[in-house]
Amino acid sequence: MELLTISDISLSFGGLKALSKVDMEIQSGLITSIIGPNGAGKTSLLNCISGFYHPTSGEIHYNGRRLTHSSPHQVSKMGIARAFQNLELFSGMTVLDNLLLARHQNLRYNFFQAIIYAGKTSRVEAENRNYVENVIDFMELEPFRKKPVGSLSYGIQKRVEVARALTLAPQILLLDEPMAGMNIEEKEDMVRFVMDIRKERNITVVLVEHDLGVVMDISDHIYVLDFGELIGYGQPEEVAVNPKVIEAYIGE
Repeated sequence: MELLTISDISLSFGGLKALSKVDMEIQSGLITSIIGPNGAGKTSLLNCISGFYHPTSGEIHYNGRRLTHSSPHQVSKMGIARAFQNLELFSGMTVLDNLLLARHQNLRYNFFQAIIYAGKTSRVEAENRNYVENVIDFMELEPFRKKPVGSLSYGIQKRVEVARALTLAPQILLLDEPMAGMNIEEKEDMVRFVMDIRKERNITVVLVEHDLGVVMDISDHIYVLDFGELIGYGQPEEVAVNPKVIEAYIGE
């Protein structure tokens, strides 16, 4: 079943074309990877999906709903969460506080109920705290929960970034190079988490990643961009032998 449909998407910045008539279908329950050389338009496409950019032309539909010109806040509430390539965390706050803050849209009480902090308010706070604690346990962040994010290693911070997106309880998780800058051990951990997110939490994953070994190992479906254009797609074994993909990566 197509969960997310991208139809004829183009994106321009003045005379620069970042995307040109891109079509994709993201299937529910799969890990779909988007690959391509630097500057291919991968992050620009994620920005269009998540509402940070609005495409110049084309349409994006999620679960039958049009989100082409939705704001990031609206996209998040629909069930699409994003983990960024560059860390978007509050470095002076603890891991726990970063994740609790990400649940703010689920705090359904008013100012006066918050002052009293009883009944509905305490119940909602407890529910959100339990959800965050579950994510901390899932991402194996218990040893770091009370530590400021800025004091943690880069690999753990990347894990917190993914955990922050998970606290939004998404149906689709967009991961923008979650393994960039990691050593081999950290990459292996992140690969395991990505696969468990799909399998154990039943979340559809859209992955942008430069490590082709990882992509070929864990992806169900792959799309390949080059200079903003879609040059190939299919299962990993099909993409690996696609002449256009080989040329884009290593030349003729």
